[in-house]
Amino acid sequence: MSTIFEAGQAGRCNSAQLVRSDDDTSTIPDSLLRTEPPALPEVSELDVVRHYTRLSQINYSVDTQFYPLGSCTMKYNPRGCHLAASLPRFLGRHPLAPDSTGQGVISCLYHLQEMLAELTGMAGCSLAPMAGSQGEFAGVAMIAAYHRGRGDTARQEILVPDAAHGTNPATATMCGYSVREIPTDDQGDVDIAALKDAVGPQTAGLMLTNPSTLGVFERRVKEIADIVHQAGGLLYYDGANLNAIAGRIRPGDMGFDAIHLNVHKTFATPHGGGGPGAGPVGVSKRLLPYLPIPLVIRTKKGYGWAREMDRPESIGRLSGFGGNVGVLLRAYAYLRMVGGDGVRRLADFSVLNANYLMARLEQAGFQLAFPERRATHEFIISLKQEAQDYGVTALDFAKRLLDYGFYAPTIYFPLLVPECMLIEPTETESLEELDRFVEAMQAIRREAAENPELVKSAPHTTPVSRLDETRAARKPDLAWKPNR
Repeated sequence: MSTIFEAGQAGRCNSAQLVRSDDDTSTIPDSLLRTEPPALPEVSELDVVRHYTRLSQINYSVDTQFYPLGSCTMKYNPRGCHLAASLPRFLGRHPLAPDSTGQGVISCLYHLQEMLAELTGMAGCSLAPMAGSQGEFAGVAMIAAYHRGRGDTARQEILVPDAAHGTNPATATMCGYSVREIPTDDQGDVDIAALKDAVGPQTAGLMLTNPSTLGVFERRVKEIADIVHQAGGLLYYDGANLNAIAGRIRPGDMGFDAIHLNVHKTFATPHGGGGPGAGPVGVSKRLLPYLPIPLVIRTKKGYGWAREMDRPESIGRLSGFGGNVGVLLRAYAYLRMVGGDGVRRLADFSVLNANYLMARLEQAGFQLAFPERRATHEFIISLKQEAQDYGVTALDFAKRLLDYGFYAPTIYFPLLVPECMLIEPTETESLEELDRFVEAMQAIRREAAENPELVKSAPHTTPVSRLDETRAARKPDLAWKPNR
């Protein structure tokens, strides 16, 4: 695919759209003025439209392809939710307008807080965090504030299972804690004996994802909670995998004290491409005073925002105005649209699709990481045998899947499984699409046996073929230069 510069011709432009400026530049220092025109593409309006339309058509997206990215819940987002969040009175509201003129939008956010608290079994919720990572930071920061408030300064350690998301130890470190890793056993559960040995007066808390990134539900989660609580620590729930259990079981009922939710995963708001996102946090009763602001409150006068003076023990302001309101409104519209039965249904079908796909791949001869466990919303296969037999790795499979019209699942995470492929089909994919994915995986393995170089040099049908990924990451060449 050529660049838009290469599609142009010298002197060509769309004169009808040309903007001419008569601004006086005499006050601008000569050193800041251009000595020659900028190197802009010289193309017609139609050329511009066609160029960017073609670019959009070669994008991988959940609107066009199956996107089974494990631990990320890349599912279809109903257009109705986008339309609801884009109503003129929502879009046109100025964030500095008085609360009295925005009771509609503020009440929506208040009720979203209440719904999320109910869905997670928490005593309260704040919508302030602007991303899952910031919600994670807020959860651990509130745990730290709780211990400080009790004068318990000896608690300087956060426990993190070895199967955790990489953000967990990073968050704990950012909050001033040292991190102690807890191993998992050969069935994917947290090693209870190791946990008992690790807890003590130094334990501030445990960060846990349930279901875990190994794609299995933590079967002894209540026992884990009791162990940590008896040692004086608190439990933080990484909500990245809430899609598997929403409406079926609540983290608060498992014993967790803080949780962040990725509404851009679980409640069908746009995800990917670096944003936008939102990571609301819920807390148990003991952490309520520390919730971050902005926080929506309800008084006799209506709905409004809690201020710093209203929440003296809050960990502070995490976002301006009302947070990422557009994303939050999409989540609100989605929850209103599907209702409680719909939330349970999304969990049921995400688990059903994952277990169906896992069974089909096992029947096709692929090796499951935990063959004796039922999948949750995602599962892991290991391509270790294919790598040994044919020299074709998980990375090669992932690249070749692009030629078959599928975005690749997550590879090499978690690191505990060799040649790992973490697959999450989500609840929105059809049976036929899941079967197509299995057929593609089978075809790639046949190619690996018969013509391994075909797979190892993939992709072959994409605009850009296999790159030197190390060089692309460390020395990216992203600027067009004339006469290159």
